[in-house]
Amino acid sequence: MGKQIFINLAVTNLQKSMDFYTALGFTNNPQFSDDSGKCMVWSENIFVMLLSHEKFSSFATKPIADTKSSVAGLFSLSLDSLDEVNNMMANGLKAGGIEPSEMKDYGFMQQRTIEDFDGHTWEIFYMDMSKFPTE
Repeated sequence: MGKQIFINLAVTNLQKSMDFYTALGFTNNPQFSDDSGKCMVWSENIFVMLLSHEKFSSFATKPIADTKSSVAGLFSLSLDSLDEVNNMMANGLKAGGIEPSEMKDYGFMQQRTIEDFDGHTWEIFYMDMSKFPTE
């Protein structure tokens, strides 16, 4: 089995969160989902585990961060075009996410930010390496 990453997020409403991540383009893996956690698949090796606070606490040794008022991490997803970035953002915003800042354009990379209902922050970006500065 290849290397995989599972990002575990504490959420207050599993169904609402699952609907949000589905709108972003994730799919649910019911094999690893139950009433206290939902496994959302981004790709063959990248998964987001949406966990109730009770289930998340069973794995954690520290209190759950209030991600509505503090940043606990920045998670980034790359897409194949700026159109894909804009479509994902539009779907996420329609599903109740918020965009806390304007798009950032670095010349070779365009990046937008979306937060879910619990304040988990995602950077959605497109990078064109042919435009990457060489000096």
